[in-house]
Amino acid sequence: MAGNAGGLTLSNYAKSRYVAMVSHRPVEKGARMDLKDHIRSIPDFPKPGILFYDISTLLAHPQAWQATVDRLADAVRPHQPDLLVGIESRGFLVAAPLAYALRSGFAMVRKRGKLPGKTVRFTYDLEYGTDTIEIQEDAIAPGQRVIVVDDLIATGGTTEAAINLITQRGGTVVGAACIIELTFLNGRSRIPVPVTSMVSYDS
Repeated sequence: MAGNAGGLTLSNYAKSRYVAMVSHRPVEKGARMDLKDHIRSIPDFPKPGILFYDISTLLAHPQAWQATVDRLADAVRPHQPDLLVGIESRGFLVAAPLAYALRSGFAMVRKRGKLPGKTVRFTYDLEYGTDTIEIQEDAIAPGQRVIVVDDLIATGGTTEAAINLITQRGGTVVGAACIIELTFLNGRSRIPVPVTSMVSYDS
């Protein structure tokens, strides 16, 4: 996408030659926006050999971002969540507006030492070593129906850990949701609840 014919240019993402725009052209009846058109890929980030799927361009495009939140809300609403828990940090960007759309509460899972007040920790295994996440002690009420939200599910380890932490606090995790799923890593196989994703990549 380039230029600004028929729209207002918002940001110019030079690395991928992506220009986020607000289109004033009518959308064809029955047409469905392809969200992948608004997700850029950045090679060798954050380290060589990694292809990073960047949602910055999706967030910068008002129509694409609204479509993303609307579709996630439609998919998650049947689970009737009381609370959406976002995983640090891009998960917050997804969970907060989604909770607003669903009239649900919102809570944060963060890395150790990032949340104020009394917190509860959960430590989980990585390929090399361990990691620890926390949630505020009073964030989950017993019996609350919870959806865990992140921007992307890869191996599924952090989502699985968040589910375990929430369950320990008495919450009932009824699903997990994300924008991007890397299906070639088979992360959903370790997530013990239904997973909703908006787009998937098989490589």
